[in-house]
Amino acid sequence: MHWNGILSTALSTLFLTALPFDTAGAQQPLKIGLITTLSGPAGYIGQDIRDGFQLAIDQNKGKLGGRDTQVVVEDDGLKPGNAKQIAGKMLSEQGIKIFTGIVFGNVAAAAVPDILDNKAVYISANSASAPFAGKECHPHYFVSSWQNDGQGESAGALAQSLGYKSAFLVAPNYQSGKEMVEAFKRYFKGQIVGETYTSLDQTDFAVAMAQIRSAKPEVVFEFEPGGLGIAFLRQYQQAGLLKDVPMVVHSASLDQVTAQAIGDAAVGVNLTSHWNDDFDNPTNKAFVAAWRAKYGDRPITYYAAQGYDAALLVGAGLAKDPASANDPAAFRKAVLSADVPSVRGPFKFGPNQHPIQDWYALKAEKAADGKVALKTTGKVLTAHGDQYAALCKMPAN
Repeated sequence: MHWNGILSTALSTLFLTALPFDTAGAQQPLKIGLITTLSGPAGYIGQDIRDGFQLAIDQNKGKLGGRDTQVVVEDDGLKPGNAKQIAGKMLSEQGIKIFTGIVFGNVAAAAVPDILDNKAVYISANSASAPFAGKECHPHYFVSSWQNDGQGESAGALAQSLGYKSAFLVAPNYQSGKEMVEAFKRYFKGQIVGETYTSLDQTDFAVAMAQIRSAKPEVVFEFEPGGLGIAFLRQYQQAGLLKDVPMVVHSASLDQVTAQAIGDAAVGVNLTSHWNDDFDNPTNKAFVAAWRAKYGDRPITYYAAQGYDAALLVGAGLAKDPASANDPAAFRKAVLSADVPSVRGPFKFGPNQHPIQDWYALKAEKAADGKVALKTTGKVLTAHGDQYAALCKMPAN
């Protein structure tokens, strides 16, 4: 073969060898699996997580960490079996290596272990139950929201600081609900005069109202997320309890959507959160401005903020190591060494890859436009982690 033929063959071989890498890197976007609850009373929670995540991508011209990104969204319908099946298809049929979006702890318990067992990454943008924070912690499991107990602990701390001596507790009868109640007790030192557990699809809370009236507590703590919280607060006011027994809740039970839906029934309720739309830091201001530009007067919830932060976390890791998208170990190393921006301000992981963060007191007030707004009034807990981190034996990065 002449030299020109040899050179031509060599160049052709080189081109063909390089082509898949170029095609994958330059033309095919990184797919991220977002499994969430988009239907039913809690559907707006998943919608906000989805839209917050996508907003961060849109702000970066369709990219995260410089990589073209496509979000593959599926509705789990708040059914653990659905989520498990969806995750399996995304793993086997689409080769997805980064997942996020699950709202409820019982759904996460069904799907997340399969994701991790298949050498993929899961980033929680909401629920983060105790087992994943402690003995079952995993190097490819990250949380951009909180460890669940922080919600109840901060509410308990606020109720304690407000001087209440007795409390009645209400939560759904599933793992996260029970964890929330125990977390509240951890920081509230007064007497628990009663507690009751409801179902995740409950719409009538008359029995709970009667129990509260009979127990005569000084304060009620209820954890009823999404549409459940709307129904509970409306019925609480209609039962005449709001004027007699104040409430201290976490923002899972009273967010911006809930506040606008129930109006005056929310006014005066004290709550806690790790984020609010009035936070004064550059990342949050950019997020709030972008949300309002895209969605107008649609309320901005902490669910949207957590979805946005989850996307920023992915972007920070990919910016640190662009090749880590398909390598969970490399992705973990990149994320843990990156400066991760957050709508909350400074962001830091604990040893179990859950946030260490401040918790704030908020209050529902009537704004100048007549709508109910949540106003930040102070700080409840500073640099707060979780008690399960000590049980986590994570391999070194």
